[in-house]
Amino acid sequence: MMIVVTGATGQLGRLVVEGLLERMPAAELAVAVRSPEKAADWAARGVEVREADYGRPETLVGAFRAGETVLLVSGSEVGARVPQHTAVVEAAAAAGVARLVYTGVLGGDEATFDLAAEHRATEAAILASGLPYTFLRNGWYTENYTAGAAGAVERGVVLGSSGDGRLATAARADYAAAAVAVLTGEGHENRAYELSGDTSWSLAEYAAELASRSGRPVAYHDVAPEEHRDALVGAGLPDVFAAILVDVDAAVRRGELDRDRGVLSALIGRPTTPLADSVEAALGR
Repeated sequence: MMIVVTGATGQLGRLVVEGLLERMPAAELAVAVRSPEKAADWAARGVEVREADYGRPETLVGAFRAGETVLLVSGSEVGARVPQHTAVVEAAAAAGVARLVYTGVLGGDEATFDLAAEHRATEAAILASGLPYTFLRNGWYTENYTAGAAGAVERGVVLGSSGDGRLATAARADYAAAAVAVLTGEGHENRAYELSGDTSWSLAEYAAELASRSGRPVAYHDVAPEEHRDALVGAGLPDVFAAILVDVDAAVRRGELDRDRGVLSALIGRPTTPLADSVEAALGR
């Protein structure tokens, strides 16, 4: 049975495709991407490449076929994802795919932070379509923080407004492994998985880890949400994204990103990647 991965040239999608190629022949795998030329490396390895731009529904008409299992990797255009995802769901339903797997957010319909709204709407569209589904409700990626590790070490400061709140994050590769498991395994139909790391940490503990790994002083500065937002905007972040990050810190304070530990590691058959390992990889030491 053919497996189709959308968003396969993105960071998560690429890891999923690599994982699938370790388990199945390339001839049984297709990638549906916005820019087919960026998937030339997959084509060279025998993977079928199809055009599928979430924002251009006409490209979705031939992107899926009856009986296929499709991974819908959530889009990156915050604010536009509901119509984009809905277009993918409608195209998949019209094609008669066997199952639609979706990468949502931890908490699903229980999540109250703003970023979860588009994921809730997408899950509702999938349920309304009548398609068999699997919801992969991914927690926060450790890379959301370690991508800025070098800068934090340089400044000596991790800035946030999450107080003593804790995050049970996992590495992007851990979430990719979960997608591979449900795409190739059995017994996952019409199930939702709440996925997070095995252990949790606070931003103060993250700062301490940066200091330990770099040998330089790094401290966590907890500020009021308004000050946090102003600092992010002052650093060049657009208002909308600054507001999203501040809202996520509020969710961290409420404990919404520290839940359901152990589900992800059970699904992938190994422990999730420790924070220390991710920090070490980010700092190159």
